[in-house]
Amino acid sequence: MKKIYLSFIVIIILLQFTNIFAQTLKTGTTSAQVLKLNVGPRAIGMGGAYTSVANDILSTYWNPGGTAEIKSNEAFFNHTDLFLDIKHDYAAFATNLSDFGTIGAFVSVLSMGEMLVRTTSQPEGTGEYFDAGALVIGLNYSRFLTENFAIGFNAKYINESIWHMSATGFAIDVGTLYKIQVLNELRIAASISNFGTKMQLSGRDITRTVNSGAGGKDFVPVNYELDKFDLPLIFRFGISSDILKTESNRFTLSFDAVHPNDHSEFINSGFEYAWEEIIFIRAGYNSLFEVDSEKGLTLGFGLNYRLMDVVKLKLDYAYQDFGRLTNLHYFSVGLNF
Repeated sequence: MKKIYLSFIVIIILLQFTNIFAQTLKTGTTSAQVLKLNVGPRAIGMGGAYTSVANDILSTYWNPGGTAEIKSNEAFFNHTDLFLDIKHDYAAFATNLSDFGTIGAFVSVLSMGEMLVRTTSQPEGTGEYFDAGALVIGLNYSRFLTENFAIGFNAKYINESIWHMSATGFAIDVGTLYKIQVLNELRIAASISNFGTKMQLSGRDITRTVNSGAGGKDFVPVNYELDKFDLPLIFRFGISSDILKTESNRFTLSFDAVHPNDHSEFINSGFEYAWEEIIFIRAGYNSLFEVDSEKGLTLGFGLNYRLMDVVKLKLDYAYQDFGRLTNLHYFSVGLNF
């Protein structure tokens, strides 16, 4: 009973933080959108309903408390071609240190091809090129406080850049996972992602020279003052259960309720079927009830292949319907050792 009370207390605290800091903002008013790009074909194939399912290296993104489930070492790499030549890469590593807990690290990189610099006087281009991108570097720590209750934390460095401008921020994530031994293990989880500093672009591109003085003969350098923008704070609450579990078969059903600070709330739902924990089939629906969403059906499959007694190769794929936009295909490779 004390374990249940502890879980509910932590969840209530997370809810209070969300009510205080996650005020409703208009769409497009937060910085570092790379933090909102979903990671991992396994999670995406399940419609993003992964907060309570998280029990592997993907937990570094979805719920930092889930890495406590890692038993040895895990490595992961995910590459995605997004829209308009935009690319996203995510790599992570975690290791279990027995009674101390689990520690990990991850890197998220958003990049795109170069584009022509255009001005009002030279709309066809000045002959110069610019690019833009984002970088996130994070550390993870988690552990089981009791046999069935885990908590975890991420600390993240965030950098966005465009041409000669850049912005830097710092954030933390907090996540919890509680397992109840009913219905083939019912899992309840909650997480807050991207609680941190505001971000403000700075650099030489905001420096201009203006005419001043009598007759406008004096030239004075000035800097434009740019606004500061909040990070995309996201609160997730998830519940899942293995509604079918035998020696050879497992069927997991999961649901997530998601509350961002820059858009409407929505629900993710999905399932995963596993045969011998070797072959996996997944499907889900992403962003149900979200206002003006182009997201929808997700599908995926996976294969866990044992290379040696202590090394397992994990290959995963997911498809996501993006409505009027280009449908996306996600691929990842992972190692357990």
